[in-house]
Amino acid sequence: MPSPALSPRAAFKAYDIRGRYPEELDCEVARRIGLAYARLFSPGRVAVGHDIRLSSPALAAALAQGLLAGGVEVLDLGLCGTEEVYFSVLELGLDGGVMVTASHNPANYNGMKLVGPQARPISGDTGLDALRDLVLQGPLPEPPGPPARLVPTSIHDRFLDFALARVDVEGMPRLKVLCDPGNGGAGILLERLQGRLPIEMILRDAEPDGSFPRGVPNPLLPEKRQGTAQAVLDHGADLGVAWDGDFDRCFFFDESGRFIEGYYLVGLFAQRFLRRFPGSRILHDPRLTWNTLEIVREAGGIPVQSKTGHAFIKQHMRREDAVYGGEMSAHHYFREFGYCDSGILPWLFLMELMGTTRKPLSEMVEARMKRFPVSGEINRRVEEPASTLTERVLQHYRSEAPTLDRTDGISLEFPRWRFNLRSSNTEPLIRLNVETRADKDLLGEKTAELLDLIGGVPA
Repeated sequence: MPSPALSPRAAFKAYDIRGRYPEELDCEVARRIGLAYARLFSPGRVAVGHDIRLSSPALAAALAQGLLAGGVEVLDLGLCGTEEVYFSVLELGLDGGVMVTASHNPANYNGMKLVGPQARPISGDTGLDALRDLVLQGPLPEPPGPPARLVPTSIHDRFLDFALARVDVEGMPRLKVLCDPGNGGAGILLERLQGRLPIEMILRDAEPDGSFPRGVPNPLLPEKRQGTAQAVLDHGADLGVAWDGDFDRCFFFDESGRFIEGYYLVGLFAQRFLRRFPGSRILHDPRLTWNTLEIVREAGGIPVQSKTGHAFIKQHMRREDAVYGGEMSAHHYFREFGYCDSGILPWLFLMELMGTTRKPLSEMVEARMKRFPVSGEINRRVEEPASTLTERVLQHYRSEAPTLDRTDGISLEFPRWRFNLRSSNTEPLIRLNVETRADKDLLGEKTAELLDLIGGVPA
């Protein structure tokens, strides 16, 4: 039974489950989640996978026990990536899947990402709130009869076959690529890719290690990039790639070791897909927009804005039948992958683009970075309620801003600069993004001005 201090309600977020282990999520709660999933959705077969966190195997086993007791056949994927759970549901025609992961959260956290048929995300308004309510009732009665079957299943090679079939491998340049999984799970696929790509792959911290000897892999944080950047230089690599723990995001470094914001990759991938599917819709999030809007429109596509977050993006992409969707946080979504996000496909697509254009990454993005410089996402931990803070910032600038958008937090646009301020959906943080029209001095001035207004402490 959970300890008296257990508070599982706090682990249920807008579009996934994520909380402190074991205070907010333990094996008893995981088993209840399995039973509740079985009762609510009546699935026949469900895939269960887990990341490299030390608590993940036990949580995945407890989740599977609940599903099995509820009469659901479980395909046990073991250690894998979030995208491999999505792929197994799509490829094998399963009724759902659950990935046990806390992604980039601190080491004492864990969580779950849940999907239904066709890898459709299960979020608050599509069943997650109802599942939460069942779990909070306490231990659930189990259906009579023996438990269903547990089927150990490896999906790695089948997924890689799918991924490699999406690109022109022969057209890729002979690159030297520094690959840094950060002791997360991506190494299990990179090893299998050795010899299947025309590149020299240099592996750094490729051994999965849930003790996180270098800290939780999250290259979105500047302090986590330094080792990868230096390794690119040390090895004379043409490209650097780093992944987060469950490797549904990948991050890029050019040949000088410079980190390239995910925002600029959205534009590159939009161009790639619009060349193949002219006039298509491209989804983007509201945090940084000007570069994406300009590129998509010039390429004859239709830009569509969506609220930030994988569940919201995927739902919106399906409604719009968008060919591609990208978030500046390095989540990239593809229609050909069931509208799901992947951390392996973007890397392959980028190397294919480098072969097509005969340009290094630096040259592919340099003009766009100068045209629309950005602050990078800045996180602050504040005492003031996020809603109060957001409204206070809004009132400070509202009289000067001709455009206000509330798709996600607040986005205010001025003639030469814009910003987005929003609360995180997964962490108790406020997030700021600023961009300008070719004016780095203005970028620094306005970013400092906003941070002074927001207060709080760096997170």
